[in-house]
Amino acid sequence: MSKVSNVLNMLEYLSTGRKYSIKELAEKLEVTPRMVRVYKDELEKAGIYVDTIKGMYGGYILNQNITVPKRFIEPKPIVFENKEFYNTLSKAIKEERKCYIEYYSKNNDVSKRIIHPYALILLNNQLGVAAYCELKDEIRHFYLKRIKMIKILDKF
Repeated sequence: MSKVSNVLNMLEYLSTGRKYSIKELAEKLEVTPRMVRVYKDELEKAGIYVDTIKGMYGGYILNQNITVPKRFIEPKPIVFENKEFYNTLSKAIKEERKCYIEYYSKNNDVSKRIIHPYALILLNNQLGVAAYCELKDEIRHFYLKRIKMIKILDKF
C-alpha cells in the first residue's frame, strides 16, 4: 500500500483507543518497525499526536477522539473509459516499445505523435500516461481519454 494509505490505516487502528506495540502495527501494516515510526511522525506533522508509552509493555496510543471517513481508507477501483488503450499502453511499457498515437488537444485539434511510454499515472483524477514525446523532444503527460488511436511500434 502507499504511504498515505498506511498512515490512514495506522490512524484507524489507533483510533480504537487500544495501545499497539510498534511490532503489532508493523505486522498489521506489513511494513518495518522503522516505517511505523515514520508514519507516527507524519501523523504528528498533521497535528495528530500519538502518545508513546515506554517500557516492556509500551507502545503507541491515541488520546484524541479522531475518526477517519471510510472513503479515505477503503481503496476504490479506478474507472476509465477505454480499457483497450490502457492495456495497450501497459503492454508497451512492459515491453519498452514506442507507440504512435493520435491525440486530441484541449482545443480538439488532433496531433500525431510517437511516444515512449514510461508509466500509467493519475492526472487530476483521470488516467494518463507519462511518456517521452518525439515531436516535442521532452517528457509529456497525456490523458487517456484524449487518445483517439494508438498503435504499438518497435522498441525504443
